[in-house]
Amino acid sequence: MTILPMYPTSINEKYMELVINTLRDGGIIIYPTDSLYAIGCNALNNQAIERICRIKGINPAKTNLSIICHDISQSAEYARIDNRAFRIMKDNLPGPFTFLLPASTTLPKVFKGRKTVGVRIPDNAIAREIAMRMDSPLLTTSIQWDTEDEAINPESIAMRYSDTVDIVIDGGEGGTEPSTVIDITDSSNPEIIRQGLGEIEL
Repeated sequence: MTILPMYPTSINEKYMELVINTLRDGGIIIYPTDSLYAIGCNALNNQAIERICRIKGINPAKTNLSIICHDISQSAEYARIDNRAFRIMKDNLPGPFTFLLPASTTLPKVFKGRKTVGVRIPDNAIAREIAMRMDSPLLTTSIQWDTEDEAINPESIAMRYSDTVDIVIDGGEGGTEPSTVIDITDSSNPEIIRQGLGEIEL
């Protein structure tokens, strides 16, 4: 496992290239978002997704899966976004929100049979830069943590996941509160599923 110090205001080109190549090769990374640190992989790589599901003990058939995108335009390739949903997203993103949307057929087989996908466009330049440079979204899920130090300290995170991930991006102190989850599969009747960071404008 490799630890790469990188900050949203100063993205290291050499390190970013290593991150992108690792993801394209099916690797798994831990990276900062605008809420918790997250585990991610190329959302179009089935084997990498299955590896993350094993790490987290997730059954993909029973768990909402989320992707991080660079912008709304990229997310529209993987989710169906009507005009009202677009306006809600535009008013609140980038930000600490996960929007549940109808999934499109462009997602890989682990999403097959699923009607929804969570879409994140975080207010964190590192996460969005990765999605932009890969030209595909990141499958994302929050890290597991038992103490506040494990949640916010990249070195503690790296120790916990030293045997299971390929890269940890040290983007400084993380958070302890997850994103707010909003169901806009019916955009005329948006529903807050989980209140976390941020005040949503609906």
